[in-house]
Amino acid sequence: MKQNFVAGIMLLGVFAFTGLHAQTLSKPTGPVILTITGNIENTNTDGKTAEFDRNMLMNLEVVNQKTMTPWSEGVDVYRGPLLRSVMSAVGAKTDELSVTALNDYSAKVPKKDAEDYDVILAMDMNGKAMSVRDKGPLFLLYPFSSNPSLNNEVIHNRSVWQIKSINVE
Repeated sequence: MKQNFVAGIMLLGVFAFTGLHAQTLSKPTGPVILTITGNIENTNTDGKTAEFDRNMLMNLEVVNQKTMTPWSEGVDVYRGPLLRSVMSAVGAKTDELSVTALNDYSAKVPKKDAEDYDVILAMDMNGKAMSVRDKGPLFLLYPFSSNPSLNNEVIHNRSVWQIKSINVE
């Protein structure tokens, strides 16, 4: 009987552990603004893709980031989910991301950047939703003001705006 009890506890542990990793995301109810594909565990469409609308992204770990950028004048306040929170939500399993813009510009971004810095997918600038005209709907933004060493050509090239998709490679 003791062996059955121990086996039952172990089986419950396996189910609990599995449940923590493989999850189905809720489905978007508004327009899809971000599609994530590749080596991810958590999906909400065809078992291979995660789609997000604005509300889904804003329900992740969202922060305000007050920073200047090489593409704007002065300091602005950006708001959006931390990239590491988005990657956690989809269960990203690898170390490199390919971030693609609406115009098909693409940049390779190490997932480690999201762990080392408060990189966000900026959705709002100075309290207003970012339009395509203003680098929206999503702008991969590094904390340039709080970490001046990020103000270099490599990071500038990773700072994709008008993001439509991320492939976890």
